[in-house]
Amino acid sequence: MHKLRKFDNMNSTVIIHTENKEQENALKAFAKALKMKFEVTKEKPYDPEFLAKIKQSEKEFEEGNYTTVEKKDLKDLLGL
Repeated sequence: MHKLRKFDNMNSTVIIHTENKEQENALKAFAKALKMKFEVTKEKPYDPEFLAKIKQSEKEFEEGNYTTVEKKDLKDLLGL
């Protein structure tokens, strides 16, 4: 005979990515109705200038414009 185990104080975190304000408001209302704790965070996008540098670096790498360093030379490169 199997015993069912009861998990007291079992907490979970669920992350849902809304696509618009209507979805966000509906989820907030749902959580409030069930007396659930929730938080809303707004992710800040990366700085466009930073993204442009990353894209440029990716392009340079794809074109073969990069430098490799042998493991034995790392200390010299880093000045250690």
